[in-house]
Amino acid sequence: MSEQIVHVENVNPSDLYGANDQHLTMIKSLFPKIKIIARGDYIKIIGNDDEVEYFINRLNLLILHLERYGNISAKVIEDIMLCAGESDFIKNINDSDVLVYGRNGLQIKAMTANQKLMVKASEEKDMIFAIGPAGTGKTYTAVALAVRALKSKEVRRIILTRPAVEAGENLGFLPGDLKEKLDPYLQPLYDALRDMLPQAKLEAFMADGTIEIAPLAFMRGRTLDHAFVILDEAQNATRSQLKMFLTRMGRSAKFVITGDITQIDLPKNQPSGLPQATEVLKDVNGIEFIFLNEKDVVRHKLVTDIVNAYKKYYNDNEEADDKAENKERND
Repeated sequence: MSEQIVHVENVNPSDLYGANDQHLTMIKSLFPKIKIIARGDYIKIIGNDDEVEYFINRLNLLILHLERYGNISAKVIEDIMLCAGESDFIKNINDSDVLVYGRNGLQIKAMTANQKLMVKASEEKDMIFAIGPAGTGKTYTAVALAVRALKSKEVRRIILTRPAVEAGENLGFLPGDLKEKLDPYLQPLYDALRDMLPQAKLEAFMADGTIEIAPLAFMRGRTLDHAFVILDEAQNATRSQLKMFLTRMGRSAKFVITGDITQIDLPKNQPSGLPQATEVLKDVNGIEFIFLNEKDVVRHKLVTDIVNAYKKYYNDNEEADDKAENKERND
């Protein structure tokens, strides 16, 4: 006899068990020789060693189906739990392009060439910089990589941080408690996470610290071990702040730094640390820089046009400034 316990992760147990436990009742009826006891997000299985092992294998496939497609039916349960050969789902189980199966079966993939470079670089390097204009999927891809690493147990936690530049890191004048003060600055990170995790699971992860979202100022003095850490909007980190952040890296950690050097919101007397970092760290082994551009924009087509228009404007003005400066020197 064998007794095993399966922890139901990444999906809502009630979706697995079904309304009034109808899915669970069906699963039990399909395996009359073993005892199945479900308590919250834990399932205890008692029975013959081979039968328990087979059941757990099929149960994990069923959970994976629910995670990927957002629902299960009686036919799906029968197909996965009883199929002697390989069901269509099992045949297609390894879709290497999909980073995360989000809510309601949303397939989250790298959509562009440079996003795919981000994925490849993250698999090979412990620290990557993703630099590019708005709408290129820097943050979204980084969060997907972090969620994938958490689900596959490559890391124990996710830490997401941004500089709260608009309030000069002084959040006291805003109404509400600390979380309410910070939320407006961190909203893009919440939005990405909500696409990738069930709401109940996301709330549980944030409550127990598995997922932490905090302003950059809160990173000082910490060592971030066994974590996937993302610094978003890094162009709004000063030179000292960015150096401070990069030196927080602990054991078995992954760091992704994203930013757009064309949208620096820092006061003029505070240079951004991101352009400096691209020069200082360009030859450091273990760090890779990915530069995204207008071809990576995955928002509305107008966003690409806007990025191109601003790029042309700045290039034209730089040329005009250079000509004026040269004329001044010659005069």
